Amino acid sequence: MIVLHYTGMQNLDAALERLCDPGSEVSAHYLISETGEVLRLVEEEMRAWHAGAGQWGDVTDVNSRSIGIELVNTGAHPFPEPQMAALERLLPEVMGRWGIAPERMIAHSDMAPLRKSDPGPHFDWRRLAMRGLSVWPQMQVTPGAGDLAARFVGDAQAFGYAVAGENMPDDVLRAFRMRFRPAVTGPLDAVDSALIGDLARRFPVDRRRASA
Repeated sequence: MIVLHYTGMQNLDAALERLCDPGSEVSAHYLISETGEVLRLVEEEMRAWHAGAGQWGDVTDVNSRSIGIELVNTGAHPFPEPQMAALERLLPEVMGRWGIAPERMIAHSDMAPLRKSDPGPHFDWRRLAMRGLSVWPQMQVTPGAGDLAARFVGDAQAFGYAVAGENMPDDVLRAFRMRFRPAVTGPLDAVDSALIGDLARRFPVDRRRASA
C-alpha cells in the first residue's frame, strides 16, 4: 500500500534534516516539497520507518508492506498546486511498479486513528480519486436500516480500519471524516454510515473474504 503523510514542519530543510537523521528513527521513501520537488530518501524495495504502530486490514507491520510519501506541510493549510501535481505524477509510477490498487492509498490517520492526523483535513482526497489514484464514496446513497453505530463499525472494518484495542469507534469516525467529510463534526450520523457502507461494499480490504 501507499501511506501519505504531512511532515508537520515549517519547510523542506527542516523536514529533510529530520528524515535523514538516524537519531530521529523516522524516514520515508519520498519527500515532496511545496514547490513540487520530489526527493527519494529510501529505495522503494527497502523498509522505511514512516508508519509506526498501526494497522490496515490484517496488516499490522505497515512499514514492511508500504511506500511512505511525506508532503511538506504543517497540517494547517492546503497543499499547493505544484506539490499536488508532483504527487500525481509520482503515484502512477509507484502504483504501477508494485501493483497497488487505488483503495490501497491510505492516510497515516487511517492506519493509526488514535495517534495520527496526517495528511489532515486540508488534503484533497477527492482530487486523487477523480484521477484514479484513490477512492471516494458515492454521494447519492440511501442510509440503511438498523443499529447505526454497529453498522458503521462493521463497515469501517470491512473497508480496512482497525476498530479494536486502542482505536475506539470515535477515533475511527474522526479519521474517516478527516478524509471523506472534513467539514463535519458531531455524533455519528446516517450519512457517515451510508458512505462507509458504500466504501466497504465496493472496496473491501480483503476481497477474498468479501467474495467468499
